[in-house]
Amino acid sequence: MKNLKGKIALVTGNSRGIGPLISKELSKEGAIVVGVARSTEGLRQTEDMIRAKGGDCHSIPWDLSDTGSLSELISKVTVEVGPIDILINNAGIEKYNEFEHYTKEDIDAIIDLNLKSPMELVRLTLGSMKERGGHIVNIASLAGKKGVPFNNIYSASKAGVIMWTDGLRKDLKGTKVRISVICPGFVSEAGMYHDAGVKAPFLLGSSKASKVAAAVVKAIKKNKAQVIVNQGPMKPLLAIDQLSPTFGDWVLTLFGVPKVSKKRLKD
Repeated sequence: MKNLKGKIALVTGNSRGIGPLISKELSKEGAIVVGVARSTEGLRQTEDMIRAKGGDCHSIPWDLSDTGSLSELISKVTVEVGPIDILINNAGIEKYNEFEHYTKEDIDAIIDLNLKSPMELVRLTLGSMKERGGHIVNIASLAGKKGVPFNNIYSASKAGVIMWTDGLRKDLKGTKVRISVICPGFVSEAGMYHDAGVKAPFLLGSSKASKVAAAVVKAIKKNKAQVIVNQGPMKPLLAIDQLSPTFGDWVLTLFGVPKVSKKRLKD
């Protein structure tokens, strides 16, 4: 999708973190943004930011974890704004804990928002997209490539997003629909890691949230299957981890990821 002008882009998690920056980049390309999140105030702030720059943004407060209600959301977007051309599944949550101390509610909340909600939104929009054309972008994480200590449910949810996207891309071959997955590492400026106020491991570093947002637009315009956003030499390390997960564990420890996880666990 080379030209985004006039395209309707549904962006979840648009009240804070990376979502508003993604919407800002899409708006700069001429897309009509429809932001969805639970926070009415956060959505309003994003909308005001985009409209102040001459962009077009609509906001719909919604609990995306309530997957049974998402058909109503898609209907509302279609009636009030129009059929969706671009779907950005960005909303997500994480919770650090020792596994035995998670509650069933914790597990359900993470899986529902991070994995089931994107799946349901895609299921509901795919028919229309196949007729008209469209692009889906799923925001995953490097935590879905290598399990993160004390955050393994989040890792599981993002691994699910990556593998689901990979399989669905093959399903969509020959159709008018394209799909991409973005895998950021530690993200500065905005997002869950930034909000925690914990310094990233030195050897891995962090990537600016604006780079993640730019990667989303790049994935759409250049039809990228997967984009990793990270400063370190991540691709060769991930390849080595596939051959030897225990070596990958050692590298993760060397880079200081378990130490950061323990600090977030305490916080």
